[in-house]
Amino acid sequence: MGHKVEIISLKPDGLPEVFKDIKKVAKALGVEARGDTLVSDMNARMARIEAALSEHDERPSIACIEWIDPLMAAGNWIPELVGKSGGTSVFGESGRHSPWMSWDQLKEADPDVIAIMPCGFSIPRSRQEMPILAGKSGWSDLKAVRRQRVFLTDGNQYFNRPGPRLVESLEILAELLHPGLFDYGHHGTGWVHFFAAN
Repeated sequence: MGHKVEIISLKPDGLPEVFKDIKKVAKALGVEARGDTLVSDMNARMARIEAALSEHDERPSIACIEWIDPLMAAGNWIPELVGKSGGTSVFGESGRHSPWMSWDQLKEADPDVIAIMPCGFSIPRSRQEMPILAGKSGWSDLKAVRRQRVFLTDGNQYFNRPGPRLVESLEILAELLHPGLFDYGHHGTGWVHFFAAN
């Protein structure tokens, strides 16, 4: 035995904390420069998306759903990612825990886009849960449903975990919100159209 074990506590609520935690882990592992490089690369990739949107005024509203039954919106870093990807998050606050919401609140918000990203769920697992949401009274009246802008994402691999893949999460949101501007090749693996198989 005789080894000293260092415990590192990580509990980020937003993107700045995610970046700090990446650097903290890299430092603890003795690869501080690699952590700095990774964070710089992540910031550069995110900045390229924001720059591409600098002359684009459209900011579609989006409801990011982190849980289907009961309904929960995505909080923490997701509203930050939505803003960076050229959207307006109708629920959730940056740096705050994911809030519960009601079906009536979702109907009232009537977002342009709905992204389903349940915590720990793959796309097939999310699709299994969708009849609960799609069976609600007024579902077909939602703007996102009428315009077929409801998407299933891989929350488990991307959105729910605070790490380097949050850059890909941002790319996915950019593809969903601005399909004419962005194509990073995440369709089919990171997200699918809900209506594609319905």
